[in-house]
Amino acid sequence: MNELEKTLPENEGVNPQPAVQAETSSPASETPADGAVLTDSETVEAAETATAEADDANENALRQKYFDMTKDELTASLKAVVEAKEANRHKEVAQMKQAFYLLRNAELEAEAIRFAENAEPGASFVSEPDPTEAQFKDLLAAFREMRNLFLEEEEQRRAANLTKKHEIIDKLKAIAADIDNINLHIPEVRQLQEDFKAIADIPAGAVNETWKTYQLVIEQIFDCLKMNKELRDLDFKKNLAIKRDLIEQAKLLTTEQDVISAFKKLQALHDLWREAGPVAKEHREEIWNEFKELSTVINKRHQEYFEARKEAEQANEAAKTAICEEIEAIDIDALKSFAAFDEATEAIKKMQARWKELGFASRKANNALFTRFRKSCDNFFARKAEFFTRTKEELAANLEKKTALCEKAEALMNSTDFKKTAEQIVALQAEWKTIGSVARKHSDAIWQRFMTACNTFFDARKKDMSARRHEENENLAAKRLVIEALKAIPADATRQQVIETLKEQQVRWNSIGHVPFKMKDKLYDEYRATMDAVRENFDLRESRARMHRFEEQLAGLSSDERRLAGERNRLTRALEQKRNELKTFENNLGFLNIKSKEGNSMLREMEKRTQRIKDDIKELEQKIALLNEKTEKSEN
Repeated sequence: MNELEKTLPENEGVNPQPAVQAETSSPASETPADGAVLTDSETVEAAETATAEADDANENALRQKYFDMTKDELTASLKAVVEAKEANRHKEVAQMKQAFYLLRNAELEAEAIRFAENAEPGASFVSEPDPTEAQFKDLLAAFREMRNLFLEEEEQRRAANLTKKHEIIDKLKAIAADIDNINLHIPEVRQLQEDFKAIADIPAGAVNETWKTYQLVIEQIFDCLKMNKELRDLDFKKNLAIKRDLIEQAKLLTTEQDVISAFKKLQALHDLWREAGPVAKEHREEIWNEFKELSTVINKRHQEYFEARKEAEQANEAAKTAICEEIEAIDIDALKSFAAFDEATEAIKKMQARWKELGFASRKANNALFTRFRKSCDNFFARKAEFFTRTKEELAANLEKKTALCEKAEALMNSTDFKKTAEQIVALQAEWKTIGSVARKHSDAIWQRFMTACNTFFDARKKDMSARRHEENENLAAKRLVIEALKAIPADATRQQVIETLKEQQVRWNSIGHVPFKMKDKLYDEYRATMDAVRENFDLRESRARMHRFEEQLAGLSSDERRLAGERNRLTRALEQKRNELKTFENNLGFLNIKSKEGNSMLREMEKRTQRIKDDIKELEQKIALLNEKTEKSEN
């Protein structure tokens, strides 16, 4: 169990319900002058439920006592009750049972959760036997058997007591019927009264009727007594003094701070009032009304107390329901970090503290609310434990992966194959980013280890690149000189001079090493453009010279039709060959898909060759056109 869960009260129980009012009905001895017996349905009901109210008041104390115990302690307590044969402690046994099975159900729920996490598919859950539970059940069975026997004996005893009281009442009725000799029966009447009061317990349903019948007979006897006035007045005076004293005690109870204690004491005063004998008729109604009014005040205070407590219970029920809803509203699935769970844990701690500060809710709702609250807290802490376990495993796995990357980086950090190794190091860095976090205590150390290996390699590469950069700058200057030399070729240079110069500068260009990477493409494009310009300039001059020589050749063939036809056929075949060659180059260009720098250079070279073929085709077409023109003139 999580440390936070232990702070929850295990012994929270049901608050006793408000008791009914104390009995305020007039005892039969306090009859009005006409001899009728005063009755009050509300006060009769209060008398029947007063004992239940007192029991309810002690229920919370019992719950507080037993819900703090372990299963072994509860079993020991039940065993002590059984061995002592205390069958009247059935309410305590009920609290022991509820506390025991609250603990046992929590164990079964935890066992079921563990089974669900580890069981094979299709397996059925069967709980482990609990020896303590078996012993507890045996003790409960023994107590029930003892309790049933006790109740049977108690019922028999109460029935026997009722029979005895009926026998006493029958004797009193016989005495009341013997009016002529009633004075002689006074000692017997007093003894029968003592005997009647000494019989305490009878069936609850017969209490009021038996007491009323008894009081009626007593009143008949006293009303019919032919005794001397001094003796009767003395008895009335004594009874009046007793009841006056009871009234004074009742007055003190109207201001007592402990309302429940005052109510219980009032019940005792009513018992004493019933036991006291009658008073003179002129005082009966007055003194009873005074006592009844005081009882009403005490009962009202008692009722108001429980009404206020009921309101407080309703407020507590609403507050506890709100706390349950607040915990249930926590979206545990959205908690993705230790910090988020810690923040939610602090919130639940505060809710638990608020719960402890609240009093009991109503008997009907209190246990259900506590079960709901406990279940919500248990669910949160179970999910938290699951997250922490899973996350720790993930952090450990991430640490293992990052350690492996560190080892790979350390194996590469002294490599001098800078290009290949740089690609490998960059790949390791990219892979590092895909791996999740590690535990905070390892985070800085593992990161520093990885960065040290990477930095060692890149620092060495940087030094190497610095030396290479100086050499590349020198190569850059040398290649610029090649371009300048190409640009300096005289416009009137012969074909042989141009060809030699181009070959010489091309060899020189290829012998020069690498230049800075950012200048490579631009410099090469400038070089190729210069070479192309030189060739184009020379080709144009050669093309014009060839056309001039062809025209001179045609002038010499103007009168030889056979040779003109032969030349046309030769040119036509050459033209067709060039066109086929052009078509082949264009098809090949369509299949090329080159992305590298070297591939782009080859593509440009093929495009230039294609352009030269097109130029050759154009030149051949011009020659054929001149030949056709010459032929037409000859024919005319």
